[in-house]
Amino acid sequence: MSMYLLYESSSGYGLFEAHGLDEIGQNTEAVRSSVSDLDRFGRVVQLTAFHPSESALDALNQINAVSEGYMSDELRSFLELNLPKVKEGKTPKFSLGVSEPKIGSCIFEATKIPCQSNEFVHELLRGVRQHFDRFIKDLKSGDLEKAQLGLAHSYSRAKVKFNVNLVDNMVIQAIFLLDTFDKDINSFAMRVREWYSWHFPELVKIVNDNYLYARISKVIEDKSKLSEEHIPMLTDILGDEDKAKEVVEAGKASMGQDLSPLDLINVQTFAQKVMDLADYRKKLYDYLVAKMSDIAPNLAALIGEMVGARLISHAGSLTNLAKCPSSTLQILGAEKALFRALKTRGNTPKYGLIFQSSFIGRAAAKNKGRIARYLANKCSVASRIDCFSDSSTTSFGEKLREQVEERLEFYDKGVAPRKNVDVMKEVLESLEKKDEGEATAVEASEKKKKKEKRKAEEKDEEDKGEKSMKKNKKSKAVEKELTTDNGRSKKKKKKQTKSQDDE
Repeated sequence: MSMYLLYESSSGYGLFEAHGLDEIGQNTEAVRSSVSDLDRFGRVVQLTAFHPSESALDALNQINAVSEGYMSDELRSFLELNLPKVKEGKTPKFSLGVSEPKIGSCIFEATKIPCQSNEFVHELLRGVRQHFDRFIKDLKSGDLEKAQLGLAHSYSRAKVKFNVNLVDNMVIQAIFLLDTFDKDINSFAMRVREWYSWHFPELVKIVNDNYLYARISKVIEDKSKLSEEHIPMLTDILGDEDKAKEVVEAGKASMGQDLSPLDLINVQTFAQKVMDLADYRKKLYDYLVAKMSDIAPNLAALIGEMVGARLISHAGSLTNLAKCPSSTLQILGAEKALFRALKTRGNTPKYGLIFQSSFIGRAAAKNKGRIARYLANKCSVASRIDCFSDSSTTSFGEKLREQVEERLEFYDKGVAPRKNVDVMKEVLESLEKKDEGEATAVEASEKKKKKEKRKAEEKDEEDKGEKSMKKNKKSKAVEKELTTDNGRSKKKKKKQTKSQDDE
C-alpha cells in the first residue's frame, strides 16, 4: 500500500508520495537516520503536487482551518484532484499521512480517504519540513522564512484577538487591584491618623472610619481655628450634629501640639491622596460588579461579585473554573493547608475562598463543612452555565441561591428542600415563557407598525384623492369661466355687427 503525505506550509499545501519504504522500513529510528541525508530521503519521498496560497489572508484562513480540524474547500479540491481516484465499493490502495488526527478524521468523513497520524508519519513530515525548500524549485532563498514569520505573526495576533478566555482577564485584574487598594488605603489611612494625631489626638476616638477621618482632617486643618461656624460643614461629613459639636469642643480643649504651616500642608495633601484612592476604589468596585454581571451573572447572583471574581482569578479564567470539579472548587485558595495536611496526615481543609461567602458564616459549626460542599457544587454548576451558555441570564443563579438557603433551613430546622431537577425545570419553564412573551411582544409591535403603515398609506391615498378632486374642481371652474367669457365675446361681436348693419 502506497502512502501520501500532506504537508501544510506557510506557502501552501504540499502533497508528497513515499516510494520504497522497504529501503528504510517502517521503523522510526531508521526514518530519523535517513531524514538528515537528502539524497537518501529524496529517493523515498517525492513531491507530487503543490498548491500555493493566493495571499497572506488565504494562508491565514487555511492554517486556521487546519488548526481547528476543519477541511476547507481548497484542501478538498486539491486532494481529490491529485490523489488516485477510488471506485465506489472498493477499498483504496493508499493512505494519507497527516500531522493532526483531527484533520485526518475530517478528511476521512468527507472523502473516505484513509488517513493515519502516528510517530512514523511525523518523522516523515519532519524530513519534508527540513528539506521543503529543496523540493519546491521556484522558491528563492529566504522566501519560506519570510512567509513563516508573517504567518506566525498574523496567526498569533488573530488567536489573541479572538480568544474568549481573555474577556475575564479584566475581572482578574480588577480584583487584584481591589485587594491591593484595600491594603494600601488601610496603611495610608493609619499613617494619616498617626501624623495628624500629633496635632489633634482626640479626633481618633471620636471618628473611627478612616475615610471620614481623612475628610475631616482635610476640612479642619488647624484645630485652633475651629468654631461654631464649622458645625454645619462637619455635620454634612459625619451625618451627626452631636458628633460635629463634640469635635469642635474637643478641638478647643485639645492637648496636641501645634504644627507649622508647611507640616499642615503636607498632612492635607496626603489626606487628599487617601481620599482620592478611596473614591477610585469605589468606582473600581462598581466596574467589577458591572463586568461580573456580563461575564458570570449566575455565579455573581449565587455567591456575590467579590467572591466570584476571586474564584475566577484563582482558577485563571472562567473556563478553567468551569472545568474544575466541585471538590476542587471547594478548597480553591487553601492549597497550602491541603498539602500540609496530606504531608502530616492530618485533617484536610473544608473550604477555601468560598469561606468568605455569608452562607458558611451563617451555618452552625458542625454544618460548615456540609454547606461548603453543597455551595461548591452549586458554584460549579453556575460557572459552567455562565461559561457555556449562549444567553446571559441570572435566573439560574437566583434559583441556586434559593436552594442553598433551603439547605441551610434543612440543617437548622429540618425542612426538606426541593430537588434540583424540579428547580431547573422551573427555571427552564420561566425562561421559555419569557421568550414566548418577548416573541409575542415583538409580533404585537410588528403588527402595530404594519397597522400604522397601512393607516399612513390610506391617509396618503385620501390626501391624493382630495387633491385630485380639488384639481378637477379648479379645472372645471376654469373651463366654465372660459366658456362664459367666450359667450360674452360672441354676444358683443353680434351687437357690433347689428349696429354696423343699422348704420
